Amino acid sequence: MVKEIEIFQIDAFTNVAFCGNPAGVTFSNNLSETEKQLIAKEMNLSETAFISSSDNADFKLQWFTPTNEVKLCGHATVASLHFLFEKGIISDNQTITFETLSGIIKCSVNDGKYLMQIPIPELNEFNGCKEEVLDALGIERVDVCDLPFIILNNGYLFIALNSLKALWNINPDFKYLNVLSNSHKEFFDIAVFTIETVENNSSAHLRFFAPYHGIDEDPVTGSACGPLLLVLNKLGLINNSMDDSLIQIEQGDVLDRKGRVLVKYNSANNELYIAGSAVTLIKGEMFF
Repeated sequence: MVKEIEIFQIDAFTNVAFCGNPAGVTFSNNLSETEKQLIAKEMNLSETAFISSSDNADFKLQWFTPTNEVKLCGHATVASLHFLFEKGIISDNQTITFETLSGIIKCSVNDGKYLMQIPIPELNEFNGCKEEVLDALGIERVDVCDLPFIILNNGYLFIALNSLKALWNINPDFKYLNVLSNSHKEFFDIAVFTIETVENNSSAHLRFFAPYHGIDEDPVTGSACGPLLLVLNKLGLINNSMDDSLIQIEQGDVLDRKGRVLVKYNSANNELYIAGSAVTLIKGEMFF
């Protein structure tokens, strides 16, 4: 018997088509893990989100790249919230929970913005293969800020540069980066950022490289933009933004996929959130 599912392609962290980061989204309780992986491979987007029923939360949410399941994905979660809202399954000013590989996360819809809780990471100074990483990224040493590299416990490595020009001039050797990730096992994905921005109301501009996970460069990465607020605070690059104040992170401009991520941290509850808009680009059906 042929299976049929409804599947959307949604651009997240933007309200303009062909910008932000695209994700596939579908809602089904009848897909095997093998089928989910095959669907994600067929969609060939950085992530495809699979929503299903849950006994532990309002919904279960999984994210698959074309090659594997991942523990957290910001843009595909924002896309999933947009999918549920557009289908009339959730409504404005509603809070819901998702059961995920990263635990139960809180999300909400508020006046056209989709809000997602991000797990609080551990932040530590990175003292590993810095020179090799910079060589693999094609970064000149004079363009690197005199600040520590920061590594998260999920393998995200954060590196601060002095300017937007330096950030946009990065010329990575993705094969070399993948070799470094696989051989050293010290980091898996790299977030390079600067506090020089395109828009005056932004706090930082980010680029994100993940060849280890089959994604050379991700257009807009919520799971990196959220922790970046904590990184900026740790490095002394931001003030008065650790108590529910929204800051804006820029990403995707260099790829002509402009995206904007809003981030806030609630110190009283130790909760980190990202927020953004989304727009549906494709609605379709898949048969297999």
